[in-house]
Amino acid sequence: MPGEDTPTQHKKNAPAIVRFAIITVSTSRYKTYGSVSTPGQADDISGGVMMDLISGSGFEVKTYSLLPDDKTLITRQVKELISAHIDAIVISGGTGLSIEDVTLEAVEPLFDKHIPGFGELFRLKSLDDVGTASMLSRASAGIVDRCVVFCLPGSPAAVELALKELIIPEAAHMVKHV
Repeated sequence: MPGEDTPTQHKKNAPAIVRFAIITVSTSRYKTYGSVSTPGQADDISGGVMMDLISGSGFEVKTYSLLPDDKTLITRQVKELISAHIDAIVISGGTGLSIEDVTLEAVEPLFDKHIPGFGELFRLKSLDDVGTASMLSRASAGIVDRCVVFCLPGSPAAVELALKELIIPEAAHMVKHV
């Protein structure tokens, strides 16, 4: 109907380019490789998947970081990226249930707004792949000062699922709104 707001119409005027930053959180990789600027330098399969899928979608990957499971370092890196005018940050790793997993404890306090539907949909879509273990995922997303931040599990399969089915299809739409 005329004047009806469809999802396609709603996505009009979204930016053609979204500037992404990628962060992999892994203490073991960080101990082995230290601070690196590409996933290949750290044998980071999930980081490579993120890089390939985001770049392949036509968006820009502006930076890659490898960090240990350290709340202070993760928080500092997210704040630095936001001040560098990044549109979206994808963080993989550190979202599990172990005491060492501190990504959400570092990032969620920064959220101006939470995007609860992201984690809910990620867990629902993961159900087919990992069964009821999907409830162990603390995948999350939110807005920090006009930047969309996604926190994903560290497995390559989880990263691929989240990017292909949730993040890439809606990234420009989300950036338009924030």
